[in-house]
Amino acid sequence: MIVKRVNQTFLPTPTPMFNSLRLLSITLLASCALIAQADRVTLGIDTLQQSGFRAIAGKRVGLLTHPAGVNRDGVSSIDVLRSAQNVKLVALFGPEHGIYGNEQANVPIDNRIDPRTQLPVYSLYGKYRKPSAEMLRGLDALIIDLQDVGVRSYTYVSCMRYAMEACFENGVEVVVLDRPNPLGGLKIDGPPLDREWRSYVGAFHVPYVHGFTIGELAQIAKYTPGSMNVSDKVRQQGKLTVIKMDGWRRDMLWPQTGLKWVPTSPYIPNLSAVLGYAMTGLGAQVGGFSHGIGTPYPFRLLRYKGKSALQVQQALSAQHIPGLSFRILSTKTKSGASVEGVYVSVNDWAKVRPTEISFYMMRLTAAWTSGNPFADAKNPALFNKHVGSTAWWHEISQRGAQARTKDFVSKWTAQAQAFQRNHMQFRLY
Repeated sequence: MIVKRVNQTFLPTPTPMFNSLRLLSITLLASCALIAQADRVTLGIDTLQQSGFRAIAGKRVGLLTHPAGVNRDGVSSIDVLRSAQNVKLVALFGPEHGIYGNEQANVPIDNRIDPRTQLPVYSLYGKYRKPSAEMLRGLDALIIDLQDVGVRSYTYVSCMRYAMEACFENGVEVVVLDRPNPLGGLKIDGPPLDREWRSYVGAFHVPYVHGFTIGELAQIAKYTPGSMNVSDKVRQQGKLTVIKMDGWRRDMLWPQTGLKWVPTSPYIPNLSAVLGYAMTGLGAQVGGFSHGIGTPYPFRLLRYKGKSALQVQQALSAQHIPGLSFRILSTKTKSGASVEGVYVSVNDWAKVRPTEISFYMMRLTAAWTSGNPFADAKNPALFNKHVGSTAWWHEISQRGAQARTKDFVSKWTAQAQAFQRNHMQFRLY
């Protein structure tokens, strides 16, 4: 994505990569009112700093963060805390991909000493997913500064919940520095998570696209009975502080915040991929679909083994998915190989149900594969942990190409609306 600076606000310049942000129909055309509005958005780390670090003054703290943990000027939260005269930063904690974001997905990470700060770095994506009592010893508080992407299966929110559990069990305060949901705080979509599928890729019982900030999810974990793998007594006694943003509203999508996007993981380098992850991430788990990993368009460029780009385009267009269109695009992989695929464009964000396309992808997979690839899936548990719906698994594994996708999408839409009404109390903005 190309950006140009205008009145202290980063406004995108349309490119094929960026086509997805036109997507969001927020009309980045937005003029002076938008620019003035964007200039007012500050992050939790900025709010903390502006307060003189009041919430953690005089405390020994650890920091759970990653490369996107920066203030609005792009300064790492690690450096912001190290420079605080009244705070003692004594340990770092890293989620999946590590504190510098250079570790691959699903690859365990070892503890180490950070060569830049000489602080110990405890990996929460290796031998431990949850901080041990030894890791937390001597800490008064654990600060969590992680940029989420608004999708349930993205593991940073799981890492936060597990860390909260460990802190509550060991009498360590949790301080969450809030950040925007890049998809905004109004769009809620997709299947809710059934109890049996709660896991590290589904730590919260929320719709797949959940519409909350990470600070709001922390409140759900803290104040909802049964939401954590600790006793209700421990949960209730645990101390949580959420440092709010200033100037963020629920109807804001990332371009309206005035903040530069920092890649949150290797396959989420830009905002196009953020939206793509919500849309196609579930649809390529089983069968012949690929969704652009290794190309300049991760999660946006669809291909199907044995099918031409034209066939894929025609099949997707025939589903009449609201708000989306599909165009054939030629590009090259990172290795230099030429590929042709179908780019998923968003024409009307108001009409888009982000996850809908994934379930049509699944139905096409069943139609284009001999037998039923879902019934024969080698690891159905992993599929279900991501999707979260036992009812859908029964539908797609038993009915295959005849799965009643539209009925399920409609049901999930109604459930998402009910979820939104029932969780208003957790909103901070």
